[in-house]
Amino acid sequence: MKEINRVIFASGSGTSRAPMAAAIFHSIEHSRPIICEARGLIVQFPEPLNQKAEAILISNGTTLKDYSSKQLMDSDFSDNTLVITMEESQRQKILNEYANATEENTRLLNELVGDELEVMDPYGGSVQTYGLCYEVLKASIEKLMRVISA
Repeated sequence: MKEINRVIFASGSGTSRAPMAAAIFHSIEHSRPIICEARGLIVQFPEPLNQKAEAILISNGTTLKDYSSKQLMDSDFSDNTLVITMEESQRQKILNEYANATEENTRLLNELVGDELEVMDPYGGSVQTYGLCYEVLKASIEKLMRVISA
């Protein structure tokens, strides 16, 4: 996966898991430059980062300045871009709805890094639920860095 130079995390409304994943990705040292972004699968209008997700990021020493959700677009896909989803249903939605999405460039995070479980959606949960989601994402993204550097 050394040819990957752009990673897009995609999930739901693009206000919780995807931006948290992007923030974690940015906070980890890279062996080479990789652009990382967050996208939503259902974004009717730009929304800020979920307040609980933002609180968890801040408590872990990272932030996303001036974040607002953006819809995943067919133009987001390229030969060097990897789109990563949190749930298999999201991956299937992308494969079904985006002409440029393929099995190779659209992957499920837990499968990509060898984890057993998908990343749960913290929406509607407590701050602790968002904290748990952050911890799962952090562990998975640390593994992801090794996968895309290999």
